[in-house]
Amino acid sequence: MPAVYHVKEIFYSLQGEGARTGRAAVFCRFAGCNLWSGREQDRAGAICNFCDTDFRGTEGEGGGRFAAAGQLADSIAVIWGGGWGPGIRPYVVLTGGEPLLQLDAPLITALHERGFEVAVETNGTLPAPPGLDWVCVSPKAGAELVQRAGDELKLVYPQPGAAPEAFAGLDFRHFFLQPLDGPDQLAHTRQAVAYCLAHPRWRLSLQTHKLLGIP
Repeated sequence: MPAVYHVKEIFYSLQGEGARTGRAAVFCRFAGCNLWSGREQDRAGAICNFCDTDFRGTEGEGGGRFAAAGQLADSIAVIWGGGWGPGIRPYVVLTGGEPLLQLDAPLITALHERGFEVAVETNGTLPAPPGLDWVCVSPKAGAELVQRAGDELKLVYPQPGAAPEAFAGLDFRHFFLQPLDGPDQLAHTRQAVAYCLAHPRWRLSLQTHKLLGIP
């Protein structure tokens, strides 16, 4: 268990991608990643050189250093507020950076004790701890994929060296292609659409939060 959880930000929004698009959630973004330092001067040489997320430091909204799992879980619960009832379970998405550098069993337990359904979004280079309710893996070319099973595989496309065929046989319930953002996004979207039409196992995931202008 880490002595301190380093968190970039905690915020309330709608899930913008994948199988749970549109669902209200608290997002807890952990600081740090094992595939890129987060510094622009290191981007060109990084394994994941297309990342569009700021995960450096702990100065974001709701962020900070949390000395215990219960303290962090309480902060997440405060951000959720009182919005649940019959059939509505509080939902938290643990993301990053790479959340599995810090996520551990005490934090999962603390969140469950506060009624949360717990999801993680990971690059899959580290094994997910037991007890998670939803595991989304987004593989990156050039990185060893350790977490080879879960609920959702979301592949940023296209990635040289990470063809969808390499992942289609893994043990996931959902398979998504998400067009690579950037100046060629329209062309990437067309390529992803064409691939999904030719290979119906795959579904298209769009970053709807960007389209809506929400976090």
